[in-house]
Amino acid sequence: MFPAIAKSIAAGARRLCWPPALLKLLRREEGTAALEFAIVAAPFLALLFAIMESALMFLAGQTLQTAAANSSRLILTGQAQNQGYSQSSFQQSVCGALASIFDCSRILIDVRTSTNFCSANTSLPVSNGQLQNNFTYSPGNPGDIVVVRLMYQWPVFVSLLGLSNALSNMSGSKNLLMASAAFRNEPYQPQ
Repeated sequence: MFPAIAKSIAAGARRLCWPPALLKLLRREEGTAALEFAIVAAPFLALLFAIMESALMFLAGQTLQTAAANSSRLILTGQAQNQGYSQSSFQQSVCGALASIFDCSRILIDVRTSTNFCSANTSLPVSNGQLQNNFTYSPGNPGDIVVVRLMYQWPVFVSLLGLSNALSNMSGSKNLLMASAAFRNEPYQPQ
């Protein structure tokens, strides 16, 4: 009996301390859905945009890989060597294989020979968030092992809740997309 009396006295005391308008507002439930959505909206939208950004990056990466495979056939078969391709002319053939989501002037190309497949460099040329640009164009001779690397600095747009750092591997909210192909040149006839 005494605990019930104590509870009712405490409830009455609490009611006396709070203004009646505030008590009326606390009992209303009309805006709860809007308030709950406001709490959940920012993380939901950040996740949604991060998923779309990731999907677009995967599409761009696959497009770049396809372009690397198709354009490296020019070196593999000796067409690039026999026609005297320079790095810029090889870049133009790469651009012909790319979709319009890429800015062709920003494609980076590294073509170099290697002594064996184990020592072929196919790593990402990023150190401390900066691109290590020591690229060369050396398509090799018949029977040489060649590594073709195509790179593109993809801008990351999602910045809600700091997700741009999770989606980028370079400073400045950029992700270096890289596609590579390692092969042995066919025994073509040099011209």
